[in-house]
Amino acid sequence: MSTEALARLAEERVDHRFKGLPPDADGLTIGELTAQRRNLFTDGFATPVLALSAERLEHNLRLMETYATRHGLAFAPHGKTSMAPQLFHRQLEHGAWGITLAVPHQVRVARAFGIRRVFLANELVDPAALRWVATELAADPSFRFICYADSVRGVELMDAALEGATRPVDVVVELGAGEGARTGVRTEAECLAVADAVAATDTLRLVGVAGYEGEVPQADAERVRAWLTRLVALAVDLEKAGRLGQAEEIVVSAGGSAWFDSVAEVFAGIPELSMPVLKLLRSGAYVSHDDGHYRKVTPFNRVPEEGALEPAFRLWAQVVSRPTPEQAFVNAGKRDAAHDLDLPSAQVVRRDGVERPATGIEVTRLSDQHAWLSTAPGAELEVGDWVGLGLSHPCTSFDKWPLIPVAEADGTVVDYVRTFF
Repeated sequence: MSTEALARLAEERVDHRFKGLPPDADGLTIGELTAQRRNLFTDGFATPVLALSAERLEHNLRLMETYATRHGLAFAPHGKTSMAPQLFHRQLEHGAWGITLAVPHQVRVARAFGIRRVFLANELVDPAALRWVATELAADPSFRFICYADSVRGVELMDAALEGATRPVDVVVELGAGEGARTGVRTEAECLAVADAVAATDTLRLVGVAGYEGEVPQADAERVRAWLTRLVALAVDLEKAGRLGQAEEIVVSAGGSAWFDSVAEVFAGIPELSMPVLKLLRSGAYVSHDDGHYRKVTPFNRVPEEGALEPAFRLWAQVVSRPTPEQAFVNAGKRDAAHDLDLPSAQVVRRDGVERPATGIEVTRLSDQHAWLSTAPGAELEVGDWVGLGLSHPCTSFDKWPLIPVAEADGTVVDYVRTFF
């Protein structure tokens, strides 16, 4: 099913729905346009246009595969970052155990493209979604699905919705990251109550524990490790108390994109238990990385001998106005560029096929369809120039572009990534 579904992506027609693509490509299938290997800069692409670096994307996929293997971690990258089935499958080809998602719609997308293992890093109490999950589990014995539970009430709602299901839904107790954090049980005693509620049902099976260390209040390495140690201790306590007796393996899962070095360190100390332990890392922003928030906080900055991720996105916009020597405007704004964490950064200027650093040029503000540029004395910038912008926060970059060219260093477009938000 996955091969057929991916092949159908290539049969989709290019038209006005996909911004930045060459107008003269309208009516071609994505597969036909890919086969033309057009150049991003000379073959009709219109600004603004977002591109992924083919080389950097491959580098990031390989680096995280190597990292997970080196540290004995299973890897279920968070797919809500990209919502791109082609990237899901590339991640699986690079050793991923499965894909992490956040809401039922995303699971439906993953299943439509043949993803067999899904970790839903969220509570799930919607009856319609639960019944759909039960149908998927019944129809496909190879489908593995795990989701969070953090309350007795939530367990009761899940049990009611799943009445009559032929396979139990696997759940992990979510341990909250602290007072004032997001979802998750706050105390170990409450965790045991949730575990007991799961055990009292026939529709659910408790398989482990999970949480998100990125929500630890005032997070630093010491606080994050302390919370991860609590998570591991909770798994050990549940196993000793017999709460995981129906599981085939114990799932212990954490790992955003800021503290996965701490996850690897603490998970390495998980003691031998009565059944195998699936140490599941969920970092997702690595696939494209970024030029803002994640570039500042990546664990590879703290442990450089592990390697380095590379920003794979570049948004190309064109200078459309130069009203004063200190100011310029390009034709990409909030509709095109991630801006929820950091503003885009001006990296390069391209004119007549020549690329140079964007020295003295800074993005200071975004309007809906414009980026405001401040230009220092001597900054060389003219109307018509292309400006390459680095972006922050991959999660809000992918969602603005339903079809993204993947370009090699010389501009040759070798693929197009379809997203589903």
